Amino acid sequence: MFDLKLDGAKAVLTLCRPPVNAINAEWLAGFHALLDRLEGAAGLSALLIRSDQKIFCAGMDLDHVRALFARADGADAMVGDVSEFQRLFARIEALPAVVVCEIGGAALGGGLELALACDIRIASHKAKLGLPEARLGLIPGAGGTQRLTRLCGRGIASRIILSADTLDGATAERLGLVQWSCPPEALEATVEAVVTRIAGLAPAAVREAKALIAAAGDPARDGYAEEREADRRLFDQADTRTRIADFLAGAR
Repeated sequence: MFDLKLDGAKAVLTLCRPPVNAINAEWLAGFHALLDRLEGAAGLSALLIRSDQKIFCAGMDLDHVRALFARADGADAMVGDVSEFQRLFARIEALPAVVVCEIGGAALGGGLELALACDIRIASHKAKLGLPEARLGLIPGAGGTQRLTRLCGRGIASRIILSADTLDGATAERLGLVQWSCPPEALEATVEAVVTRIAGLAPAAVREAKALIAAAGDPARDGYAEEREADRRLFDQADTRTRIADFLAGAR
């Protein structure tokens, strides 16, 4: 279902459950186990999530959906499943490393909700992104309504969710859903350049900056005060002092 490769400050997690990386209980458990490893990886700055299938991720496994509708307690079971989706995606969002998502094919429903939990999304112009749950009488309940609205604003979220609109990668970039889009043949190189650049940054500074970006969206936190304390923590770190000394030496 997954392939994880760790390489210093970089990690690559490949989704490899044919044919569409559909999400079921085993998939969720496997992803949680990988996050257990990644949370303890010292010096990790960047995690790339990608797919080796034509589709990035098509969301919940249809066999599992059929099973839910056959159960007398199907609604309660569905809520339980959605809670597990939310828990996994919250862990991805909270990972100290920068999480980059490479979207080469369709990212629909839960697949797009997975991508929304990442910090950076890079899509092929030909990728398809959407939250089509309203067509089925459901909602994107694994964080989709909340993350998309925070990311793109109420108007764009309403377009995508309330009209079940599907966007190509170029349109998704224009609307702010992804940060980069490029022709399919340039996707791998574009993603590699971004991930390599992130991995070359100071890991502690990246972790602090990611936490502070999250603070900007939390009214219970004082992001300005947290910035001051982050600067205090970073100032005396050996890596910070080495990087600044090298920079100043070059400036001279």
